[in-house]
Amino acid sequence: MFTTLLVCASCVGLLALVVQRLCVGIALRRSPRVTSSTPGISILKPLCGLDDALDDNLAAFAALDYPNFEVLLGVKDRNDAAWPVAQRWAARDRRFRVVQQRSSPGLNPKVNQLVTLEPEAEHALLMVSDSNARLPSGALREIAALFENPEVGCVTNPVSGLLHDSFGALLDNLHLASGIGAAQLGAKTLADRDLVVGKSMTLRRTALEQLGGFEHFADVLAEDYVIGQDLRANGWRLEVAQTPVWNVSVSRSTRSFFDRYLRWGVIHRTAVTLPTSLAQGLVNPLPWMALALVLSPGLGLASLLLGAVILKVALDVSSARALKCGPLGWRVAFAVLVKDALLFVTWLNGFFSRTVLWRGRRLRVGARSRLIGTRPALTPAEAT
Repeated sequence: MFTTLLVCASCVGLLALVVQRLCVGIALRRSPRVTSSTPGISILKPLCGLDDALDDNLAAFAALDYPNFEVLLGVKDRNDAAWPVAQRWAARDRRFRVVQQRSSPGLNPKVNQLVTLEPEAEHALLMVSDSNARLPSGALREIAALFENPEVGCVTNPVSGLLHDSFGALLDNLHLASGIGAAQLGAKTLADRDLVVGKSMTLRRTALEQLGGFEHFADVLAEDYVIGQDLRANGWRLEVAQTPVWNVSVSRSTRSFFDRYLRWGVIHRTAVTLPTSLAQGLVNPLPWMALALVLSPGLGLASLLLGAVILKVALDVSSARALKCGPLGWRVAFAVLVKDALLFVTWLNGFFSRTVLWRGRRLRVGARSRLIGTRPALTPAEAT
């Protein structure tokens, strides 16, 4: 009986992924919105250390095909390794400015920087862009078109991945494209649900101010998701663009990938409802089928598992390519299996753990991913 339930769970998950892939195709076949209007956009980019290909990422923003934007580079202090890179870009391009963090109102270091950056921004549209994010040249034009609707308070971009040298970076980029980016487009197409991801989210300043500004989220770990929830609750419309944002991950280790999603597992469990958390486990179907085979070994279940593996690899690769994730390379099939096994562990961990390790600090996470306490900073050995 239990084995049958596991097989059914796996099949339901595979069916959901097939439907999601169809929805991704439908979403991407539509022509992106275009407009001749070019409202000013302030790109807020909190930096922390030297991310992979940071200089190339900033060069991509300098090359954006849009006449009216600025890039504010947030740096905590002059000792940060990103400081000289930011200074070079400010000297090279007048649209770039460096803003040093002035205060730490909360426990979320990214939001602490946004609190400083927002008052320095000149424009009414504020794009929050991660330091390792890269946009295609025409992305801002689609975003501007979506904001022509005055009811829109936030536009987010589906996440994809770009570049990798290490196996861990391949895992990261593959999951972001086939898991998160595909889910964003699938939810939008199938249920008109807009999943906000902070890799790239553009906010109407008046909508953000209605929520209390970034200060209101300074102790929230999943600030992007909660901002989206609060905007919707206050009557604002959210939109998912068609243009992807690329997560540039080149040299991430497999351990770093695992640690990152251990943190995300806790974030997701505290930010969403229990049914949503359980559903997230269903759309990782291979571990359920593998567990069924372990409990009831046999040729029939082994054949089912093999078929499930082939289908899951095909779906992941197809979704990733649709979102222009690349290059994937010859290791991709093995990467899908490793990724899914590690993500199953991080998903389970979210039901039992309420602490995360982030930038050398151990933080406790409460409801809606609110940070409710912190232990002393870790030693350098613990932080690695």
